Amino acid sequence: MFDVLIIGAGPTGASAALFTAKAGKKTLVIDNDKSVTKRAWIENHYGVAEITGPDLVETGKKQASKFGAEIVQATVSNISKTESGFKVETDQGEYVTTYVILATGMATDLAETVGLTTKPGTEPRIKTVLDVDAAGKTNIDGIWAAGTVAGVSMHTIITAGDGAKVAINVISELNGERYVDHDVLKA
Repeated sequence: MFDVLIIGAGPTGASAALFTAKAGKKTLVIDNDKSVTKRAWIENHYGVAEITGPDLVETGKKQASKFGAEIVQATVSNISKTESGFKVETDQGEYVTTYVILATGMATDLAETVGLTTKPGTEPRIKTVLDVDAAGKTNIDGIWAAGTVAGVSMHTIITAGDGAKVAINVISELNGERYVDHDVLKA
């Protein structure tokens, strides 16, 4: 049983996983290795002079793993409600979790299959996004969304920030109080 299962390991999903795992939440990331970021050259990501998309994705996965997030390569086919959360079905097996964060980039097929409400996208080439509230909640309690699939600009710096924001909101709900993650400079 996982606390948080994140679908997608691009900048959005890996950023969310970094926060949930660092907060001590049992975190699983399921990724199908089809992130559009894998085709990118990035020179507009704060703190990085320049980086290839594949290197940025790999760095994000390593950071999340450093704090204990498990990462599995698989394709999710369904999400169904259970008494204690959700069952997530993939081509590699099934997983049980309390919360789900969708970080699927431009892909909304899974979201539509499980009954999440969509709306027209506003970004170029983004036809459909999920209808989420300001916190990242979808119309199904316990399923959240972040990044491009949640209507946020496709820029990696923005989607990574949105993944972090949604993760903080999920952690806060799990904890029953607002969660803050601030590290201090080591002497």
